[in-house]
Amino acid sequence: MSPEIPFRLALLATLVLTMGVVVYHRVRAHSGERFDRREEGVALAVALRLAGLALWLFTLVYLIRPEWMRWAALPLIEPVRWAGAAVGLLCAGLMYWTLASLGKNLTDTVATRGGATLVTDGPYRFVRHPFYVVAGLLMLSVTLLTASAAIGIGGLVVLALLVLRTPNEERRLLETFGEPYEAYRRRTGAFFPKLHGGP
Repeated sequence: MSPEIPFRLALLATLVLTMGVVVYHRVRAHSGERFDRREEGVALAVALRLAGLALWLFTLVYLIRPEWMRWAALPLIEPVRWAGAAVGLLCAGLMYWTLASLGKNLTDTVATRGGATLVTDGPYRFVRHPFYVVAGLLMLSVTLLTASAAIGIGGLVVLALLVLRTPNEERRLLETFGEPYEAYRRRTGAFFPKLHGGP
């Protein structure tokens, strides 16, 4: 048996669990409302989607033909790779918590829905962008399970683009919710919890 088979199965389980949660919540939040994705900036939107596509392609190649990804192999010991499976399992739970808290407010762009509500409970009590935090953990999980530098670098590029998109997203939220969002922003960190209530 190929030594990669257990890691491929763990990766497949991680992706099925986590993406199942995402698809379920996206379907529940779907309202037929149309969003102008140009609001996030055309160059950034295109770069983010291309980077995401490349990351998915590398991951699928690893799942189907892992030998084709040997050129990007990282020398990770098995316990470190299995830590990726544990992180992936954690991601499925955190993703459910995040998207269940967000509810009908969920979109795949910086635009807010008509009738959107400000969510400050669940993981949003601690950070303003828990979805991006979970996405980062998921990319770490996939990188460890695949032991692939290409996937790790692709994940870092996607995360960097999401971070670049965040100020625009926050401006939109401030326009939508005004002072309540500003107060929420003062007491929470964007990606890491604040240790105190100061700025």
